[in-house]
Amino acid sequence: MLASGLGIASPALAQIGGERYAAIVLDARSGNTLIAANPDERRYPASLTKMMTLYMAFEALKDDRIELSTPVPVSYSAASMAPSKLGLTPGMSLTVEEAILALVTKSANDAAAALGELLGGGSEDRFAQMMTLKARSLGMRNTTFRNASGLPDIDQVSTARDMALLGQRLIKDFPDRYTYFSTPHFVFRGRTHWNHNRLLQEYDGADGIKTGYVDDSGFNLVASAQREGVRLVAAVFGGRTGRERDRHMMSLLDQGFTSLGVATPETPMARRALPGLLASAQAATPHGGWRTAARATGRAVAARAAPAPKATAFRLQESRPALLRMATTRPARAAARPEQGDTSRVTAPAKRQAVTFTKPAEKPAAKPQKTAANTRRAG
Repeated sequence: MLASGLGIASPALAQIGGERYAAIVLDARSGNTLIAANPDERRYPASLTKMMTLYMAFEALKDDRIELSTPVPVSYSAASMAPSKLGLTPGMSLTVEEAILALVTKSANDAAAALGELLGGGSEDRFAQMMTLKARSLGMRNTTFRNASGLPDIDQVSTARDMALLGQRLIKDFPDRYTYFSTPHFVFRGRTHWNHNRLLQEYDGADGIKTGYVDDSGFNLVASAQREGVRLVAAVFGGRTGRERDRHMMSLLDQGFTSLGVATPETPMARRALPGLLASAQAATPHGGWRTAARATGRAVAARAAPAPKATAFRLQESRPALLRMATTRPARAAARPEQGDTSRVTAPAKRQAVTFTKPAEKPAAKPQKTAANTRRAG
């Protein structure tokens, strides 16, 4: 528990139904809310922040301000970011496309900071201001960004509704770029980096988007799935573990599809992979309980969207980093692949310079302690 905001919050408090919990499920086409629990309560987004970093990068690509082959220089500040990271060193560079793939798979904080500096004219703090302004223009009224990576900052907050809206806008505004989020892994300088989003393999129709974790947030996830031409976007904040979060997300998506008259598979992938464990997720009753929108069971789908794109593994050639080629064989996956933040390594984030935005009126239930003892691997 926190004592006057100075104590160290126990990660055990971050659990489904706990004080850090929030969730929402949206119909991506209409934007209607299907399921919601604490959707507008401020929470720490952790690496869900990278969704906005990527939105800004995709917008810059669309406006021809950068290209996929544009070099992204790595500063000392970017190289010093806490894990998850690629291990970039000061003075080196990677391409914009390499940075994009590093964010969607490894959730690399060093690559995120370097990309933020590029887009912010050399300043990550300036880029964070740009991110917040973009959030406001998208209708994300309760979100403030302070960095490009999502590493702990007491003033960097968002909500389940805002992050689900950002996921919806990424799909709508950049349909071609959105396919990056389904990349299962990519190879950078001889090392394979796997996507932290396990729903890509464990839930029928899932094709993105982003995981997030720091000690003070718990395990977060924005996910999207498409079945029978119906697409849902959902956000879950505050899982005690990555597996608890994933199970709960799959349960919510099942409920959302059912509410729209989309039949779940006779043996749903979510339940095949996680027998006997969805009941507890469905029974989670946060503050105020569930608010479920009017169900439209039996609703005919007027237009069928294109099938969800198949996940594609990318391998980046070190000799020609601007070019992509398809990986001909899938490398063997390690049996144990810890998710970002799922280790005990202690690393303190660099203190960031204050910016001029007004602080939000509300604060999340737990404030991050900016000490090495309170910051584990984040991503």
